[in-house]
Amino acid sequence: MKAAVIEAVGAPFEVQDVTIAGPQGHEVLVEVKASGLCHSDLHVASANVGFPLPAVLGHEVAGVVTAVGPDVTGFRVGEHVVTSPVHSCGRCRGCLTGKPYQCRVPQHTQRPREAQPRLSRGTDPLTQFIGVGGFAEQVLVHENTVVSVPHDLPFDRAALLGCGVVTGAGAALNTARLRPGDTVAVIGCGGVGLNVIQGAALAGAQRIIAVDLQSAKLDLAREFGATDTVNAAEVDSVQAVLDTTRGGVTHAFEVIGLKATAENAIAMLDVGGTAYLIGVHQPGATLNVTPFGDLMGRQKGIRGVAMGSANIKVDIPMFADLYLQGRFKLDELISQRISLAEIDHGYELLRGGAVARSVITSF
Repeated sequence: MKAAVIEAVGAPFEVQDVTIAGPQGHEVLVEVKASGLCHSDLHVASANVGFPLPAVLGHEVAGVVTAVGPDVTGFRVGEHVVTSPVHSCGRCRGCLTGKPYQCRVPQHTQRPREAQPRLSRGTDPLTQFIGVGGFAEQVLVHENTVVSVPHDLPFDRAALLGCGVVTGAGAALNTARLRPGDTVAVIGCGGVGLNVIQGAALAGAQRIIAVDLQSAKLDLAREFGATDTVNAAEVDSVQAVLDTTRGGVTHAFEVIGLKATAENAIAMLDVGGTAYLIGVHQPGATLNVTPFGDLMGRQKGIRGVAMGSANIKVDIPMFADLYLQGRFKLDELISQRISLAEIDHGYELLRGGAVARSVITSF
């Protein structure tokens, strides 16, 4: 099959012929119909985070099941599905208590090291990013990472459900458990940030303040439910949030992955508020927090968020249904549809902040 391979950090994506194995055990083979360009893939492609290369990146996939392993019982050929980077064994304490995002043995969904690799090039194995490797014509994944979606849900919209939607909206609804009357600040209004905003709107948050450097993204944030916007290129964003709320927000979401913006999220909090760190930070990054002043004196909390604390088998179908009812936005998240060969250009636009989501729809 064709797949976009990255050879080294900073290298371009190259469309190459690679070999994909047949499904074994609990594996599902999916013909990829749409694959979203997520910032997490850009992070791995452009920074040395210790991820083994060469690799096939991509993890936001929608497609059609073409084959299943002999132990698969939950899927059949022809089914429309979404893949997710949430890997769960289904048997540990996290999984059994409805928290698959806290699985203790996520490697359960991977093939044993001695087995034939799922992806290879000649005699050499290729790393399958987050167990998906979605920048390709097909993906071979464990059934625990696959979710069925309705046939009337377009593939390009469905792909967004697997990561950007559950990460953003899930952070608002699952991690923060927002309620009517809460006040919210969202720093970074890309694909994930916009979903935090519409998740907060679904929850009935009283005030939702969108913070970004680009006016176009702030305009889009209002479409998704933001009640106020702050252009951080023009004003002090922390002071603007404090002034707007007369003291700070109850919940601040940082969706960029930078030290400065994470510390801004903490500074925007009212007494007893919580900051949620969603953006991917560099390994070894640290934050300046004052335990006595911030954590004890003002009783602030700081919470790391993984995949929106999502139970994908429940949350992805829910968001799909809300979209089909006209109560959840997906169309507006897609800035452009591109081919597999246009990944580098798509990521240039994402790096510059010009798009919310680019989706590969031509392979």
